[in-house]
Amino acid sequence: MIMSATDPSESPIHTIKPEPVDKRELKKKKLWKNLFLLSLCITILLIAAFWLPVKMIQMESFLSSPSVNLPKEGELTGGLPAVPAAPAAVLPNLMSPRVVMINASSENDWVYFDFSRGDVVKIQDQTSLEWDLAFRRSKVISNGGAANKFGKAGLVDLGNSTGFNQITEAPPNNYIQDSATRTETENPILLKWYRYNYLTHKLTPKPNTYAVKTADEKFAKIKFLNFYCANKETGCIQMQYVYQASGSNKFLKPVAG
Repeated sequence: MIMSATDPSESPIHTIKPEPVDKRELKKKKLWKNLFLLSLCITILLIAAFWLPVKMIQMESFLSSPSVNLPKEGELTGGLPAVPAAPAAVLPNLMSPRVVMINASSENDWVYFDFSRGDVVKIQDQTSLEWDLAFRRSKVISNGGAANKFGKAGLVDLGNSTGFNQITEAPPNNYIQDSATRTETENPILLKWYRYNYLTHKLTPKPNTYAVKTADEKFAKIKFLNFYCANKETGCIQMQYVYQASGSNKFLKPVAG
């Protein structure tokens, strides 16, 4: 018996061949994907490289130089901003605070303040003891240390945990005086008396209270309230303070004898 070369009991096997892959098309897609990612990375780097320096320049420009419509030195337009009413004293014999507005809008000239007079004073010689703090836009220095070797002024940051009117006395010692920089002097306590918003470019005073030893070793306490003039321009510093002329470090009225 002759057997067929093909066994009819076995089903034929059909091999499915994969469709041919266009390698050039895959390479093209991969190339476009890589180009897109590269372009995205370059864009992000360029934005970061441009944005950060611009923000730093804007901050430095804001703090160190007058704005476009800044009033001239010694000039305020629209009148003084409203002075907040002094809060009620916690103790009957606690000295009441005063509020002063100092126009420090000039980017070149210091404005000198004397606590004993409660006002700005004209100073020809910085070694004079007739001033206690000096202001130039956001910068504040004291009459002591590197600013004036004859002055005894210095500051202590009392923080914000205790309200201004709850502080009844100043520390007797450990006041920080001015130190020298490459171009001028600065007081480390008052380098950051404000917070700066990079989005709005607004400067807001911190709620801290500072104890001040004056040039002639009297005591005061201060709190910064505002940095803006009546026309919303910058450089007008509003400051609340209590000055003890008696030489005591306690901010209490003398008891009637």
